[in-house]
Amino acid sequence: MRCRAFIGFVLLFFFVDVTLPSGPPRVRVPRRSGRSIDLEAAGRAVETVRAALEFFVVGPPIVHRGPAGDVHVDVPLMYHDFALDRVHFDPVLRCPSPKGRPGRAWGVEVSVEEVREVMERVLSEVRVVDAAEFREPEDAWVVPLAWRHIIIAHIRVSSDGEELIPDYGLTEEVRRHVF
Repeated sequence: MRCRAFIGFVLLFFFVDVTLPSGPPRVRVPRRSGRSIDLEAAGRAVETVRAALEFFVVGPPIVHRGPAGDVHVDVPLMYHDFALDRVHFDPVLRCPSPKGRPGRAWGVEVSVEEVREVMERVLSEVRVVDAAEFREPEDAWVVPLAWRHIIIAHIRVSSDGEELIPDYGLTEEVRRHVF
């Protein structure tokens, strides 16, 4: 049986013109939407987040324990029962970590109540950065939230600057941990 398969492969290889690409691989070019970006929408996106900030609440902290004994804590920011983004919480420093640098610790016990208390104080001090970034693959504006001098969250807003866009994956994760 193996012999027949090998003979079939050899015959296929010799009778079919197989050409291998030469040169470096092609670079994938992002698709252009063909429409220009409404820069006024960036201002609307910032104002939408600023108006909704007072309705943000701290969600239930999610404690991740890694196989090596490391602990990582995520705290979702909720708006009308939907998670907007996660804030990384450093369990050693007992404060939020900058976006892009999740805090990990080993041999630390995490009190969910303490994390919630600290994050509620932090949320009362959070401010909206007066700028927005456009992310074309998502067709959305991203408005950063800052605490002291660090960015701790990115809130997505529709391309017209009018609606907040939830993080549906995080919303499902919150619901799995709560219910």
